[in-house]
Amino acid sequence: MYRAIDSFPRWRSYFYFITLIFFLAWLVKNVFIAVIIETFAEIRVQFQQMWGSRSSTTSTATTQMFHEDAAGGWQLVAVDVNKPQGRAPACLQQMMRSSVFHMFILSMVTVDVIVAASNYHKGESFRRQYDEFYLAEVAFTVLFDLEALLKIWCLGFTGYISSSLHKFELLLVIGTTLHVYPDLYHSQFTYFQVLRVVRLIKISPALEDFVYKIFGPGKKLGSLVVFTASLLIVMSAISLQMFCFVEELDRFTTFPRAFMSMFQILTQEGWVDVMDQTLNAVGHMWAPVVAIYFILYHLFATLILLSLFVAVILDNLELDEDLKKLKQLKQSEANADTKEKLPLRLRIFEKFPNRPQMVKISKLPSDFTVPKIRESFMKQFIDRQQQDTCCLLRSLPSASSSSCDHSKRSAIEDKYIDQKLRKSVFSIRARNLLEKETAVTKILRACTRQRMLSGSFEGQPAKERSILSVQHHIRQERRSLRHGSNSQRISRGKSLETLTQDHSNTVRYRNAQREDSEIKMIQEKKEQAEMKRKVQEEELRENHPYFDKPLFIVGREHRFRNFCRVVVRARFNASKTDPVTGAVKNTKYHQLYDLLGLVTYLDWVMIIVTICSCISMMFESPFRRVMHAPTLQIAEYVFVIFMSIELNLKIMADGLFFTPTAVIRDFGGVMDIFIYLVSLIFLCWMPQNVPAESGAQLLMVLRCLRPLRIFKLVPQMRKVVRELFSGFKEIFLVSILLLTLMLVFASFGVQLFAGKLAKCNDPNIIRREDCNGIFRINVSVSKNLNLKLRPGEKKPGFWVPRVWANPRNFNFDNVGNAMLALFEVLSLKGWVEVRDVIIHRVGPMHGIYIHVFVFLGCMIGLTLFVGVVIANFNENKGTALLTVDQRRWEDLKSRLKIAQPLHLPPRPDNDGFRAKMYDITQHPFFKRTIALLVLAQSVLLSVKWDVEDPVTVPLATMSVVFTFIFVLEVTMKIIAMSPAGFWQSRRNRYDLLVTSLGVVWVVLHFALLNAYTYMMGACVIVFRFFSICGKHVTLKMLLLTVVVSMYKSFFIIVGMFLLLLCYAFAGVVLFGTVKYGENINRHANFSSAGKAITVLFRIVTGEDWNKIMHDCMVQPPFCTPDEFTYWATDCGNYAGALMYFCSFYVIIAYIMLNLLVAIIVENFSLFYSTEEDQLLSYNDLRHFQIIWNMVDDKREGVIPTFRVKFLLRLLRGRLEVDLDKDKLLFKHMCYEMERLHNGGDVTFHDVLSMLSYRSVDIRKSLQLEELLAREQLEYTIEEEVAKQTIRMWLKKCLKRIRAKQQQSCSIIHSLRESQQQERTRFLNPPSIETTQPSEDMNANSQDNNMQPETSSQQQLLSPTLSDRGGSRQDAADAAGKPQRKIGQWRLPSAPKPISHSVSSVNLRFGGRTTMKSVVCKMNPMTDTASCGSEVKKWWTRQLTVESDESGDDLLDL
Repeated sequence: MYRAIDSFPRWRSYFYFITLIFFLAWLVKNVFIAVIIETFAEIRVQFQQMWGSRSSTTSTATTQMFHEDAAGGWQLVAVDVNKPQGRAPACLQQMMRSSVFHMFILSMVTVDVIVAASNYHKGESFRRQYDEFYLAEVAFTVLFDLEALLKIWCLGFTGYISSSLHKFELLLVIGTTLHVYPDLYHSQFTYFQVLRVVRLIKISPALEDFVYKIFGPGKKLGSLVVFTASLLIVMSAISLQMFCFVEELDRFTTFPRAFMSMFQILTQEGWVDVMDQTLNAVGHMWAPVVAIYFILYHLFATLILLSLFVAVILDNLELDEDLKKLKQLKQSEANADTKEKLPLRLRIFEKFPNRPQMVKISKLPSDFTVPKIRESFMKQFIDRQQQDTCCLLRSLPSASSSSCDHSKRSAIEDKYIDQKLRKSVFSIRARNLLEKETAVTKILRACTRQRMLSGSFEGQPAKERSILSVQHHIRQERRSLRHGSNSQRISRGKSLETLTQDHSNTVRYRNAQREDSEIKMIQEKKEQAEMKRKVQEEELRENHPYFDKPLFIVGREHRFRNFCRVVVRARFNASKTDPVTGAVKNTKYHQLYDLLGLVTYLDWVMIIVTICSCISMMFESPFRRVMHAPTLQIAEYVFVIFMSIELNLKIMADGLFFTPTAVIRDFGGVMDIFIYLVSLIFLCWMPQNVPAESGAQLLMVLRCLRPLRIFKLVPQMRKVVRELFSGFKEIFLVSILLLTLMLVFASFGVQLFAGKLAKCNDPNIIRREDCNGIFRINVSVSKNLNLKLRPGEKKPGFWVPRVWANPRNFNFDNVGNAMLALFEVLSLKGWVEVRDVIIHRVGPMHGIYIHVFVFLGCMIGLTLFVGVVIANFNENKGTALLTVDQRRWEDLKSRLKIAQPLHLPPRPDNDGFRAKMYDITQHPFFKRTIALLVLAQSVLLSVKWDVEDPVTVPLATMSVVFTFIFVLEVTMKIIAMSPAGFWQSRRNRYDLLVTSLGVVWVVLHFALLNAYTYMMGACVIVFRFFSICGKHVTLKMLLLTVVVSMYKSFFIIVGMFLLLLCYAFAGVVLFGTVKYGENINRHANFSSAGKAITVLFRIVTGEDWNKIMHDCMVQPPFCTPDEFTYWATDCGNYAGALMYFCSFYVIIAYIMLNLLVAIIVENFSLFYSTEEDQLLSYNDLRHFQIIWNMVDDKREGVIPTFRVKFLLRLLRGRLEVDLDKDKLLFKHMCYEMERLHNGGDVTFHDVLSMLSYRSVDIRKSLQLEELLAREQLEYTIEEEVAKQTIRMWLKKCLKRIRAKQQQSCSIIHSLRESQQQERTRFLNPPSIETTQPSEDMNANSQDNNMQPETSSQQQLLSPTLSDRGGSRQDAADAAGKPQRKIGQWRLPSAPKPISHSVSSVNLRFGGRTTMKSVVCKMNPMTDTASCGSEVKKWWTRQLTVESDESGDDLLDL
């Protein structure tokens, strides 16, 4: 990059390399980790039997065995293997088992570790064999030998070695005993001495449990280590056979050298040097093959092998499925417990006596003294009375007049009391009505269940149900079984297998009901905790007058405080609601409105002020200081003034510390006050001279924390900080493990390498005694530049003194320097140099030391950080404790948020030219051809486009031809889809933009024909290449993963930049004038904030960060100090550089970048899921998008509510709703959409979200709070739909009753007329005739004509005793058989008026009601059994009828 800066414009180099590192090193590379983790999770079940199931941490000193109890049975009994089995006295055995003995041994181990860490190199004159460290080691070895002998004496040898911990202790005892032997001291046996530190893990139970969780299931991690070692051995052997014959190449001459070279490639440190040396040695012919060989090995080792370690560690940190729900319940209970208590800063008021504010009632007509009454009580009473009186006076205008007397007031009060009593009576009636409705609902559900189990649908053809129908019936069945209604009645007449299955279902749903009760209990516990918290707060507010008073001065309801509250809490209302319907309006700029409503107006002002202040600090440097630049002081004054106003307003509104919503209620408030005080002190002081390493310089460094204010002002940035610090415990445990590993190897390194790495700077001198005087050192301009010298001429150089010294960047003379060197090696930077120095100056066998440390630190230590950060991120997101179904549901919701309506216009109706174009452009062959053309045009960039090269012209001409083909493609699509339809798709817009740029390039190319036009043509080809990513499913998935990861990691990237900015400002103060060194040069330095950001960005990538740190540590006599000002010296700061660079590298490289990995892994799981794992597949979503495209003809993404019915009816496949079987589900879905926005328009995501909820088993997929909310919503929807259905059914019944009443009124009128005629005829009797056949036939024909309509109406109203006779008559009529009228009056000679009256009576009762039924109605003398059976049959007909007109809606309830 630095060479590109010197050769090209600076902005071009920065843009190219920064984007290259961001996309390739931080995003695309981490996608491989996501792929390996997801693939490893898929095959986890297959290897579960080989690896074994996880188990919790159990003590190795206990076991279980079968023991016969008193009843003759067998049971498992825990047996303690520490039970005394030796021959030691009881007192020694009890002492050995005591905790005092255990803590004494651990304390001795701690002292031994401290003594070993205190060892250091004293020089050759003080190097003795028997020093104080050796004597201390002998004493500790004897002590631990006695401990082992005591345990063997107390437990017996068999009982002692049965514990794995005792085996490890015995191994250490044997190794350290051999180590204290004089000839073996300071040898490889030192490992046994330093490994005693591992015993300190037993001190912390949390650390012990964490270590067991990571390394306990050793089969997975051990198998992976063996696989890695085998891969290294095999690849080293292959490389040895391939390159051992190459001359001038010493990296592969022997197997150890080949192994070290391949291990170096595995760690990515200097692997390019290995490849370049090999390429130069093999020649140009075999160079491409060798390059491909090394690149493939490097990609496999770095992208796949290291990701496997991360996957294994994440799998070890994963919980079992049966423990996750238990953890969810426990976590909910813990949250409820924590919410119950007030913070300590508020509970401090409980320590003071109660002093409620009292008032004295003075104006009372009484001779007795009235005590003082609490103001809160009186205020509450007065407010309630005033509220009730105002309500009454508003409801009665006559009572509100000024002339209202006392009697009217009393009448109002009596009326108010009467209304209260009536409301209570009405509430009781409503409660009784609710109980009745619940009972009727249970009966109807039981009848529905009986109908389903009786097989009423057996005659219908079998059809595969959709997932919506399946889940709907599962919920209905679950609710019916959970209510337990009529279970005995339902189970009659079933087989034993069916009864057994029903019993198992009942048991399963009872367990689910028990889980419901636990969930509801936790929810009630949370509500009670919140209520208790509020009650405690109200009691403190009532009993302590200074509670909730800012600074104990401003009153709780003071006008000034209310004004400050309004100013502090004012914000932009992002959600625009309709004042009539209350629905949220979908505005065009809703994203901008959401951004404006993110924080309050006051916070927006402070964000802008803070950004302007940071921009002003960017212009500061050691040569342009704020103390001497008035223009820079303006921003300093503005920041302090605005922050003073902000803090005063917030303190007056919310209080400082002892109020519920105080400014200092968390770490963010403390940081705000700290930044403000630092800025205020610096502004008031403004020191003119700032010495190095002084308090003034420390104040300037603390002033550089100002950009961290953004973390407090933006809620999403606070969330990033919370994600960082919430997993601090696990990160701290990993740090302890790595520090332990470093301490072990550092102690070993001090024992073996202290003083042995020093060497004389003159390569011709070997002994230290000869390293004196001066020698001439040659100076070379470049490694590859060979100067031609004349005969007798020497190379340029100068004389330097001989010095016997350690390597410049590291040494092992003490534990501190050794741990610093190992920390640099842990970051895989500079370890090759350490290896080469150790091998060259100590011996080849000691190279194993650094290789083992690098392998453990790189493969296990660094991947531990990645795994722990990902696990903590998942835990903070709430996904760590999710089961498989719950995680699938979360992935589905995330996918649905990303899904958008299809922007593809429909095919033209006619078969004209546009329709043919549409068919051509949408054909798969056309799309594949365009993709191949894009790839072919991209291949043109494989040759450099140079103006002077004659090959460039034909390449550019071919690119012009491709451009015209793409213009033709865009033209065809515009013709096929119309310009408006083409513009709807974002992909089409991008294609149009790239094609337009291509046309512009063609014009400029033929007009100018220079280097800039060639560069523009190359850029157009690159932009065109990105369009191919959306034309393949896998490429689209990866592209979506990267894009969504960038979107979700925006605030994390901003947080990284803010930290980078803070460190850059501090670097300018600390190292702005450091002299140039090995890596501090004119490109990489801290002279300004811009250059400091560039250096820190380079450190984030890990490129030689340790060398930059050592350059900043330069001290006299290698620099020029200054006692008065830091900007006049060129020395560094040793302690400051150590803290600065190490903290920055740990925070950014180990934590923040791993958060990006966690986000990529999370987003990759959204798109990387097979069809079996998905709740809604891609085909389902695609089908819904197509149907939505048909309904949403305006392509607005919004449709009216009434169109949802058409949308649901058009769905097919797994989302189909069968109206014959699932009409009730259809009604529920439609009503849910209606109540979502109060009947307003619904969006694409609204309908898709509703379908997703209806297509999953909410009991398995939803979490606790979401499950309760969803069940409550569905229960409310069922009740409302039931009410609507009953209301509609009752309206239909009322219409039929009114129609019958009108008909009966006409019949009664005709009866009265006939009776009047009969009376007149009876008074004037004519001659009696036996029969009148003609009139009887007319009456019968009228009866027969009216019979079907009235019978159908009568069956729908109420059960009558005439239904049975009517049904028999209908059956007889349907069979075509004549039937005699039952109970017909038989008169010897029936006169004409009598028969007419009989026909009239038949007409009154529907034409088919016999005279016997009429007599039965007039004299109800039927038996009870027949009446009961008729009622039951009527209910059966009502519940099994299938038409809408006969009460199907009521049946669906």
